[in-house]
Amino acid sequence: MNYRTHIVSSLSDVGQAEWDALVRVQEQPNPFLSYAFLHALHESGSAAPETGWQPQYIVLYEGETLAAALPLYVKGHSYGEYVFDWAWADAYQRHGLDYYPKLLSAIPFTPVSGPRLLARDAKARTALVEVLKATQSASEVSSTHILFPPGEEARQLEDAGFMLRSGVQFHWLNQGYASFEDFLATLEHKKRKNIRAERRKVREAGVTLRRVRGRDAQDADWVLFNRCYRNTYKAHYSTPYLNLDFFRRIGAAMPDNILLVIAEREGQPVAASLVIHDETTLYGRYWGELEHVPCLHFEASYYQPLEFCIEQKIAVFEGGAQGEHKMARGFLPTKTWSAHWLAHPSFADAVQRFLERESGGIDEYMDELNERTPFR
Repeated sequence: MNYRTHIVSSLSDVGQAEWDALVRVQEQPNPFLSYAFLHALHESGSAAPETGWQPQYIVLYEGETLAAALPLYVKGHSYGEYVFDWAWADAYQRHGLDYYPKLLSAIPFTPVSGPRLLARDAKARTALVEVLKATQSASEVSSTHILFPPGEEARQLEDAGFMLRSGVQFHWLNQGYASFEDFLATLEHKKRKNIRAERRKVREAGVTLRRVRGRDAQDADWVLFNRCYRNTYKAHYSTPYLNLDFFRRIGAAMPDNILLVIAEREGQPVAASLVIHDETTLYGRYWGELEHVPCLHFEASYYQPLEFCIEQKIAVFEGGAQGEHKMARGFLPTKTWSAHWLAHPSFADAVQRFLERESGGIDEYMDELNERTPFR
């Protein structure tokens, strides 16, 4: 189809200017697709072969122009994905089959919907899907998984033979609020009262909060945030995905997309949160604490970013994966998608039947949630 196809293991083989130019022409790009964010994940070792994320990006060139690309990884596990297939891997193992390695198209550790089939036009996107199908068929992998594509891409992948899976996230929509109190006035009385009580508990604990834009963040702020982030993973007996080198890299490369919220008591830090944003959307991402303060997580990770959205006239706050408790804070259910291909015919049939049952349950869950709106 007059395209040159390459498999690249480093975005430096593509170049920042070429990559970001392709991202900008997508219908709904976001900061996580940028060269700065992805390259920081790779170069910091956070998403690298040593951690089970082997970049194998598919890129298509038309002449000297990057016409299409697919962020793609060879995965040796299912950590950091937020669309859970552990049961599928367990079923393979119980039948003496290898589920890993598998192919995964996603933004590592980032449950944010956005383009995956990056293309300059419909022709290039169709060619990209065909190259993906050829790649997965020629590879010794059990499966391919495309996580959090927009609905239009999901339907194209379904037409190409992928199975669709739906999920639910919770997003806050800015209705042109003039202030946080203006937003609270739209909530049911009990939920409004609970939010005020949570914020009051933080103040009464002597905690103050300050927002630090990425362009104003100092290295000490990143050292502090990393310390909070790692301490919280340690408290949950888990291993953090990201490291200080990653945070420093995005702080330097994409400062206009970053907001840090730092909580202090008597001049000493106690917690911090980090969110990513562009002009239209804010994405709730990372949090950590050095000591537990009741309700501080809600203040630093929800209420401070909500105030920022209102002040900056940001239209949407995506709250990240899961979390039905977010509805009580004004977030509403939103359906998400993933697309899956399994090489083994019998397992593909079994998963297809499972997904059909699961999809009905997701629809019923969405209906139930929409009947419990937090608004008056």
